[in-house]
Amino acid sequence: MSQLPQLQDALLQLDGRVATLTFHRDDVRNELTGTKLVDDIETTVNWINANDAVSVLIMTGAGKAFSAGGNVKHMLQREGTFGGDVYAVQKQYREGIQRIPLAMHKLEVPSIAAINGAAIGAGFDLACMCDIRIAASSSIMGETFVNMGIIPGDGGAWFLQRLIGYQRAAELTFSGRVLNAEEARTLGIVLEVTEDAALLERAQALATSFAAKPPQALRMTKRLMKSAQRQELADFLEQCAVFQGICHNTADHLEAVGAFIEKRTPQFSGN
Repeated sequence: MSQLPQLQDALLQLDGRVATLTFHRDDVRNELTGTKLVDDIETTVNWINANDAVSVLIMTGAGKAFSAGGNVKHMLQREGTFGGDVYAVQKQYREGIQRIPLAMHKLEVPSIAAINGAAIGAGFDLACMCDIRIAASSSIMGETFVNMGIIPGDGGAWFLQRLIGYQRAAELTFSGRVLNAEEARTLGIVLEVTEDAALLERAQALATSFAAKPPQALRMTKRLMKSAQRQELADFLEQCAVFQGICHNTADHLEAVGAFIEKRTPQFSGN
């Protein structure tokens, strides 16, 4: 496998088959629009997709925030992503923050957002782009764009309603209100709420349980779940049949069946 990629505002660590990407811009609450985190996320996804030795990605933030999303001061001053005429702004969105949803949507392994603090606006949307969210008990989150007189320009309206249904997503998006971790769990936005100190340990445990599965089958299962969101049933079943044919011809399938019959722990090779 290749060396870890060089990142600018984030730290990537690999423990076994689990990669952890930590946003390291606590000075600006891990904002996405005025840092290099967009580049780091895209780089990490591309690196993982090219490396079969990685099975799960955890994303979290260093400091007090998971991610505060856009830089409000830059909005006021019409700087960076938010500066220029209509054409300039749309171009900056397309070439900037919109690279995140496109990257996350093509990520081939399960992703877990470990929400350690505030996940606001685009930061909240980034968490919703992950397959699973675990939140620290002190965390807060919200689809807050309308409060700033803007819309979810990073695709948040697409992700949130697929996560919790149109009506609940509409209420959160139209109101722009902020949720605590427990309400987010009740609504189905987060899977679990943990004590702050236990967040990463729980995320790692969940990721390790996924990473213990046959690597090829895990990646194909992720691809199928994404395909199911956009395909008609007949087309989807055709893809399932092809993937199943691949799985039945892998060494890991035979190892899994043999281990089950022999009542032992399987040893998967990724082949």
